[in-house]
Amino acid sequence: MASFGAALAMPAVARAQENDSLRDLFNHNRVMRNADRDDNTATALSLIETIEPILSYDTAYNLQLAIQNYEQFVAVNGSWELPTQEMYGLMLGHRRKQVKNLKRRLMINGDMAVEDRINDTFDERLDAAVRLFQARHGLIINGRIDEPTYYALNVPTEYRLNQLRLNAMRIEQWASALSDRYVVVNIPAAKIEAVEASSVVQRHTAVVGKEDRPTPILNSKVHQVKFNPYWTVPKSIIQKDLIRYMNEDPEYLTKFRIRIYNGNGNEIQPYQIDWSTNDAVKYTFRQDPGAENSMGHCKIDFYNKHDVYLHDTPQKALFGENARFHSSGCVRVEGVDTLAAWLLRDNGGWDVPSVQAAFESNERLDVPLNNQVPIHTTYITAWANRQGTVSFRDDVYQYDAAGRVTFES
Repeated sequence: MASFGAALAMPAVARAQENDSLRDLFNHNRVMRNADRDDNTATALSLIETIEPILSYDTAYNLQLAIQNYEQFVAVNGSWELPTQEMYGLMLGHRRKQVKNLKRRLMINGDMAVEDRINDTFDERLDAAVRLFQARHGLIINGRIDEPTYYALNVPTEYRLNQLRLNAMRIEQWASALSDRYVVVNIPAAKIEAVEASSVVQRHTAVVGKEDRPTPILNSKVHQVKFNPYWTVPKSIIQKDLIRYMNEDPEYLTKFRIRIYNGNGNEIQPYQIDWSTNDAVKYTFRQDPGAENSMGHCKIDFYNKHDVYLHDTPQKALFGENARFHSSGCVRVEGVDTLAAWLLRDNGGWDVPSVQAAFESNERLDVPLNNQVPIHTTYITAWANRQGTVSFRDDVYQYDAAGRVTFES
């Protein structure tokens, strides 16, 4: 176990501690400070949020090393032990038989340093290991074996190995299209990276498409930033959502400042539409700029046939969720002001304060980029960095299950 714990290796974050008695150790963990927990979280994040881009030739190389390690483990051991129900809910300070099993599992994964004698106390070292495991799987980092963490632990080794192989092939293909400066949207991770000179200069949490309304996978170029945009409601959303919203609340359009226009461009009123039918799809629905606008204060346009784009959002709470798959295909960006400033830097006069000032003005302004920036929306469910840290994400669109490696742009 010790050798394969190193082989699947993420660097261990467990700290050496004095040899306390079990009772002293238990009492210590009962009063573990929030600062200690925060430090464990910061350490976990530092091991995954490196400057290495997810989409790069370096990542492809790192994945090959991870594949070799996993293949060796599977050849000798088969699969690691999957958790039992008794492991669910474990947290700092618990003394349970299942704590030993959890420690063994995280030692095998490399999240925890290998120990000669394993006790049954959920101590600070295990707290650090659980937080690293959660960070590697894109989960909310809380140090507890909550439902998402339990299910991530329940994935067999062979499944993870297959993810590594599929994603190595995907990255090899996508990496050939990379330039010196680009934006990557990794859909399964719901994350965005702004990359320059082979280093991540910005990383943003995102909200991407639902399972039945997926964000398309493509290579394109960002060509324009729109400040305080109007939002024209796509016909698919009119049919699938807006009609239902109006039947539930006839004041919905008024509350969210959405206007209706007929084919001649004349504004009509909601009462002129029969909401018990699909009559509404014949009209254009346009939301005024402002705080309620579904695109927030900013829309980032890139060329594509799917009518998708990056944008701000008034629904900031969604960025704090584990599974951020809520949109109809477009990508919502946390901290969009810093991304917009980075994209517009070659236009002159644009930095984060000037972008924020444009937001606050609520004035409409479209700014074409002087130098268009490549953007790649990708589907990467497994990757590794040069420290050996391997990250995984759920196969939300079932492309791993289908064995898909290539995608149409």
